[in-house]
Amino acid sequence: MLGRLVIDAVRPSTPAGYPAKAVVGETVTVSADIFKDGHDTLAAQVRWRPKGGRWRTAPMHEVVNDRWEGSFRAERLGPHELVVEAWTDRYTTWRRRVTTKLAAGQEIDLELEEGARLLEARAGGSPALAGAVSALRSADLAPPQRLGPALEAEVSSAMAGSDRATDLTASGARPLLVDRPRALRGAWYEMFPRSEGGFKGAAERLPAIAQMGFDLVYLPPIHPIGVTFRKGPDNSLVAGPEDPGSPWAIGGAEGGHTAIHPDLGDESDLRYFLERASEAGLEVAIDYALQCSPDHPWVKEHPEWFHHRPDGSIAYAENPPKRYQDIYPINFWPAAEADRVALWEECRAVLEHWISFGILTFRVDNPHTKPMAFWEWLIPRVQADHPETVFLAEAFTRPKVMAKLAEVGFSQSYTYFTWRNGADELREYLTELAHGPTADYMRPNFWPNTPDILSGPLRRGPLSAFRMRLVLAATLVPSYGIYSGYELGENEPASEDNEEYLHSEKYEIRRRDWDRPDSLAPFIGRVNDIRRRHPALGWLRNITFHHSANPAILVYSKHTEDRSDVVLVVVNLDPHNPAETTLWIDLGLLGFPWDAPYEAHDELSGQSFAWHGPEPYVRLDPADTPAHILHLRRI
Repeated sequence: MLGRLVIDAVRPSTPAGYPAKAVVGETVTVSADIFKDGHDTLAAQVRWRPKGGRWRTAPMHEVVNDRWEGSFRAERLGPHELVVEAWTDRYTTWRRRVTTKLAAGQEIDLELEEGARLLEARAGGSPALAGAVSALRSADLAPPQRLGPALEAEVSSAMAGSDRATDLTASGARPLLVDRPRALRGAWYEMFPRSEGGFKGAAERLPAIAQMGFDLVYLPPIHPIGVTFRKGPDNSLVAGPEDPGSPWAIGGAEGGHTAIHPDLGDESDLRYFLERASEAGLEVAIDYALQCSPDHPWVKEHPEWFHHRPDGSIAYAENPPKRYQDIYPINFWPAAEADRVALWEECRAVLEHWISFGILTFRVDNPHTKPMAFWEWLIPRVQADHPETVFLAEAFTRPKVMAKLAEVGFSQSYTYFTWRNGADELREYLTELAHGPTADYMRPNFWPNTPDILSGPLRRGPLSAFRMRLVLAATLVPSYGIYSGYELGENEPASEDNEEYLHSEKYEIRRRDWDRPDSLAPFIGRVNDIRRRHPALGWLRNITFHHSANPAILVYSKHTEDRSDVVLVVVNLDPHNPAETTLWIDLGLLGFPWDAPYEAHDELSGQSFAWHGPEPYVRLDPADTPAHILHLRRI
């Protein structure tokens, strides 16, 4: 049942009451619709705490149309809760009424006595309040002099707060999960260690990856690969004796999800790789793919964990028209409850095994093909013991399914960026991700390519297309990644209708010339260095799109809360032709005067431009550079 005060639409929140998300160091903006009958002035605050910790408060203020906002900085890792409180601000209501009547020349004797009683109830030992009460009741003074002391800042401060509020109203507690910063931001690099000769060979690549400015190196499944129905080159149904098969066909005679493929090395080789990565400043993420080859030990040991067809055979994975004869999907809801519990606990044990190596980031393969209830059960349990753990959902699926995966616990999500190429669709998509309801809990990770996906302008595209898409991915959102070979402009699709690569590394070992003179590695390094030097690029919800007169040019900005760091990005979306335009920049939003000069320093080229006003001219030739990443500074 409603009281006189209404608190609605509290954010951050999720549709079903799961925790919203923040990271340590993030300013959490809390908002709500707050109103009541009549014309009284209201006050509100947000209360928050780490779960089981001490409550703290921060004031809220009305923004527009009964929408209130307040904020606090998340400082501790782990689960939190927040509550919005509101009440009638009797002092401010009285103050507004009495000053309005006084200005209108109306009688205010009764209002002065009301004020005296109001202040007297709060006076305690405050000299300022006692003096104001005395003045309000001094009949020998004129009304303005009687009122004056009660309007002083010291009195206003003493009367603030919810103490003695008779209609104090609180929202229900909202859960908030505070992750480590890696859950929000980071540059990922995906590589197949088998193409580098195993863990020791792959370790030799780590300094070059670190030099390109990446934060994480991500490895596809490192487990034994089945031989039954092993796929050959280009996903063919016949594999030769030397064909390595797909790493996602997990499990063989050597073991399953806690085993290492012998061609990669052993546990000591993995530890060596992890140590070299740490020395290079790189975190290692691995694949968590809950599926099995026909040769996985689970198939014989736990046939009840798989789907059986009418003839008794186990059904292999399908995503029509794609067929994965080398993979058995797991049945997460076996008939017997005891079997389900055993399966789920075994899946949890797999994570615990790799966490024991110090691996805390997992890219989860096809999570949308597993029950939401499983992830709702698994992720919070793992994070309760290991709060630093990060889960990236590889779910190129329907929007509501992707959002639900994020809601039930995934730290980050792959997105539709791969298929968003035009200026309008990029603006619309980023506005949805950064400012829509899912922004409270769904963190995007942009990948221009993956081992499965070669799309858009990258298909047979020039190196300028790879530079352009990299700048977009790296500056639109805080987390992005590329799959190795991107820096070499690998651009041949399997066919006109197939988004996969020709001679895909999923099915064969790829040897590459990393020292090619046309490698984009130096360019990638510059972009990642810019990301690290500009804190504005480390956040999601601070993106603003500005106007371009040319639809081939996309322009957007990011700035820190205090506007000490303002970055403007201008991108030519046509990788084949130069584009020029006049921009219109909202300088007021960025904290710049409308009629004063300012410097636009291009962090990519090193050039500086002296701009004046909101309508600068730009020209971008993709043969030279597809974009400006501009640091705007006052002159």
